[in-house]
Amino acid sequence: MVVSGLPIRNGNEHVNEIARMSLSLLHAIDRFKIRHRPDKKVQLRIGIHSGPCAAGVVGLKMPRYCLFGDTVNTASRMESNGAAMRVHVSHHTKTMLDEFGTFILSLRGDTEIKGKGIIRTYWLEGERDMPNYQILSQLD
Repeated sequence: MVVSGLPIRNGNEHVNEIARMSLSLLHAIDRFKIRHRPDKKVQLRIGIHSGPCAAGVVGLKMPRYCLFGDTVNTASRMESNGAAMRVHVSHHTKTMLDEFGTFILSLRGDTEIKGKGIIRTYWLEGERDMPNYQILSQLD
């Protein structure tokens, strides 16, 4: 689980940072070689949702930084309903990414998300202004 904009808020920049990190992770993992299993590839599934959440350290003997809230649950559902080597994005996040004008998204369609019902979702395919630009669907 990764979060941006906590504990210091960064406006809508959080969605830009998370989207770029997701694309970078997929590009890096595609080139990653498993030394003892060279015929196998590590596959990553990523889900993104934006919204309010709470964070804090929980525990005394073994403290952990935890995230709480509906946004966290929805992001987790986006990941679990996604596909290998794809970035699954909620409609709310897609709207925020559109403001930057550089991200390439394609409609996945209406998806049943537990606790939310049916929501329109998208695949994050790439970013136009990225160095070494490559649409993720071309990685196959």
